Amino acid sequence: MKDEDVKRAVKRHYTQAATKGTCCCGGAKDEDISKALGYVEKDISAFPEANLGLGCGNPIALGRIREGDVVLDLGSGAGLDCFLAARKVGTTGHVIGVDMTEAMIEKARKNAATYGFKHVEFRLGDIGQLPVDNASVDVIISNCVINLAPDKKAVFADAYRVLKHKGRMFISDIVLLKELTSEQRNDVDLITGCVSGAMLRDEYLNLIKDAGFAVTILAENTAISKQQYQSIPLESLTVEATKP
Repeated sequence: MKDEDVKRAVKRHYTQAATKGTCCCGGAKDEDISKALGYVEKDISAFPEANLGLGCGNPIALGRIREGDVVLDLGSGAGLDCFLAARKVGTTGHVIGVDMTEAMIEKARKNAATYGFKHVEFRLGDIGQLPVDNASVDVIISNCVINLAPDKKAVFADAYRVLKHKGRMFISDIVLLKELTSEQRNDVDLITGCVSGAMLRDEYLNLIKDAGFAVTILAENTAISKQQYQSIPLESLTVEATKP
C-alpha cells in the first residue's frame, strides 16, 4: 500500500476507536489489556474515559519523568499516557499530546477538561512532522504508534529535533521477530492492528540509532503475540533513547 493509503486506513480505524470505543487488540476488554501491559488498577480507574486499550506496553512505568519536565506523547490517542505523565511533572511541568486523528484530539481535549488538567494540551499533527519547537521537550513517550507510521525514519529524526540536549525518549512498540508474507504486509486489518507496518526488531533499533540516539532496551514482551496477535512472530519492545 502507498503511504497515503496507509495513513487514510489508520485514520479511519482510530476515528472509529475514538467514537465507538473499539480497539485493535482482538476483543479483549480495555482494562484487561492495560493490566496485562503493566498498568496498575489505580491508574486505569483514575482515567477510564481515556483508556481505549490501544497500547502494547507501558512507557510511563519505565520512563524517568521528573517534576517540571516538558513531556511529548507521540500518538496520544484519548490521553491516558498524557494524564499519567501530567501527574509526574506536576503543575510546573507541561504535557503535549500529538495525534493525527481529529476525533482522538477532540476526545482527549474533553477528557483533559473532565479530569481538570490545565497543563496538558493536545495538538493535531503528524508525528513525522511534529507541531513542536526545536529543542523544547525533555521527555518523549510513545505507546504502540510508531509502527503505524509509514516513514519511521522521519519520526525518529523529528523526535531528535524537538528534544533538548540529554533529552530522553521512552517507546513501547510492536516489532517483528520474523518477516511477514506479502499478503500480510498488505492486509488492511493487520496494518491498522499494529502488525503490518511494524519493522523487524534489529532494523527498528538501528533506525533509532541512525537518528543519533543512544539506545537502551528496557523490556521485551513476546507473550503479547499469543495474548493479542494470534501468535504472529512479534514482540512488544520498550526502549530508552537518549539524545547526546
